[in-house]
Amino acid sequence: MSRSSLVIIIYVIGLVIGALFLNIWGAETSPQKALLGLGWTAIFLIALFYAEKDKDV
Repeated sequence: MSRSSLVIIIYVIGLVIGALFLNIWGAETSPQKALLGLGWTAIFLIALFYAEKDKDV
């Protein structure tokens, strides 16, 4: 399994946990929950960038 696939699986698991336990996509989403979702996506993009960068070297 490649590193990028592992990063994507971890990201999806995090989204599911956020949806089920943190109610991120609920009707009453606070700014803190929105920033948490944006932060998680930013971490995903950074991890995906470094996973792909190591593959090219």
